[in-house]
Amino acid sequence: MLILVPIAFAAGIITAFTPCILPVLPIVLAGGGTGSKRRPYAIAAGLVTTFTAFLLAGAWLWGLIGIDEKHQIQIGAALLLVLAVILVVPKIGELAERPFLFLTRRRAGDLGGGFFLGASLGLVFVPCGGPVLATLTANAATDHVGGWIVFIALAYAIGAALPMIAIARGSRRLATSFRHHAQAVRIAGGVLMAGAALVIYNGWAETLQTKVPGYAKWVQDAIEGNSTATHRLDRLAGKQKAVFVGHRERLASRLGQVPLKDYGLAPNFQQISAWVNSPALNVSALRGKVVLVDFWTYSCINCLRTLPYLEKWDRLYRSRGLVIVGVHTPEFGFEHDLGNVRNAVKRLNVRYPVALDNDYGTWKAYSNNYWPAHYLIDQAGHVRELHIGEGDYDKTEQNIRLLLEAGKARRLPQDVPDPDLTPREARTPETYLGYFRIGNYTGSPVQTDHAAKYRFPPALAQDTFAYAGIWTVEGERIVAGKGARLRLHFGARKVHLVLTGRGSVAVRLNGKKEPTIQVDADKLYTLVSQNRARAGLLELRLTPGLAAYAFTFD
Repeated sequence: MLILVPIAFAAGIITAFTPCILPVLPIVLAGGGTGSKRRPYAIAAGLVTTFTAFLLAGAWLWGLIGIDEKHQIQIGAALLLVLAVILVVPKIGELAERPFLFLTRRRAGDLGGGFFLGASLGLVFVPCGGPVLATLTANAATDHVGGWIVFIALAYAIGAALPMIAIARGSRRLATSFRHHAQAVRIAGGVLMAGAALVIYNGWAETLQTKVPGYAKWVQDAIEGNSTATHRLDRLAGKQKAVFVGHRERLASRLGQVPLKDYGLAPNFQQISAWVNSPALNVSALRGKVVLVDFWTYSCINCLRTLPYLEKWDRLYRSRGLVIVGVHTPEFGFEHDLGNVRNAVKRLNVRYPVALDNDYGTWKAYSNNYWPAHYLIDQAGHVRELHIGEGDYDKTEQNIRLLLEAGKARRLPQDVPDPDLTPREARTPETYLGYFRIGNYTGSPVQTDHAAKYRFPPALAQDTFAYAGIWTVEGERIVAGKGARLRLHFGARKVHLVLTGRGSVAVRLNGKKEPTIQVDADKLYTLVSQNRARAGLLELRLTPGLAAYAFTFD
């Protein structure tokens, strides 16, 4: 576990350069601009002390004080407001500094006031949660606080405090250059601190933070997301093996045809203390729906930046069979409170179900270690995608659409005869070849967005198709490579295929050679034309570079 100490230290340093520091940055600047050279160190010491203490034993400490922990942020902001008033009104400052006179012969505000400021900062500083902080929080929340947890938490807090020392020292140097206007600098710092405290108290900082890109994410991933850190953090969290191991299956059912890994059955929601926007749900009862389980917490900036995408998907796909469940697993004590979560859900315009995972029951069931993290579950209850952190929103939406389309194809008939007309002859339904809307495929497992070699299966069932040779399977189309062939077992009078590019398509129907199709424009081409609807085995050989989109039938 020793290796986690420097990793946590580095993660803390990086955290201080993320958007999480924005709400407290004015306070650090204002606090460091007054007092002696030692004041920045006192600020850092106060921050490290309270942040570490309340991270590891927040519930116990708030109970000891006799105050509900849900008001942690408001209490810290109120203390900062008091300190701002002290800066603006010197007489009040003198009265406030008297209890700290025993600490030093110098002015008490240099150390005592600095430590008090840092201690208040420790209450309102909410860092962007990476794997290190997630593991610390999960262990503390489940009363698994041991020696290594304390050392790692201290390393993280010290790492976060060091850049703040540099910022405070820099602001002090700037302030000394205006020493002839010391009182004006003091008042300006107090006003700046008061404004920041009000912003934090009312939760207004969230809007600013969510609009700032996660510019340090790649550094955080490199430090906290490497294999060594992940392995050690899993051990610290008591995880013996990964819950989800992805594998590819031979495509059989329509859900199996979707070119996504199968990570096995999704765990149920466990130890949920309350639900917002919904009665209690469980994964088993949601069979037949596509479910997106999103682990988040309302003070996590990384999580907040994902919300617009989640809200968009909920708006577009809820009526089509998508259920988003936000599993709210708290980092800090104030996030355990149902009222706080309800207010945040309302303020953030979250309309989908939110489960309060205060005891980390569902977090542990999914072996999760990150905020945000989502798990995409298909209609059969299997996890088909897991994604850690921000980004790849287009890919996730594509996968949601893939599963919804597969479920629709499975549940609804492809051809419904008009009730007032003579029933028409059965024919093969429209068949999409790209993975966005793939259906009725059989053969080698699909490998998406890169060239791969495929083989025909020994036989094709009615209304199915297969690839052979080199193909690149893209979202909307398939692109032919060397030796690219298509087989289709159809039932229809005419067979059409949408093609783009320039080249030729050699056609065989039931083993008999048909006229070659010359492709010279991006359009629908007729491959087979018969005098009546009947079954047939069609085989096509395409020039490399040609792209095929979908078969349609008459």
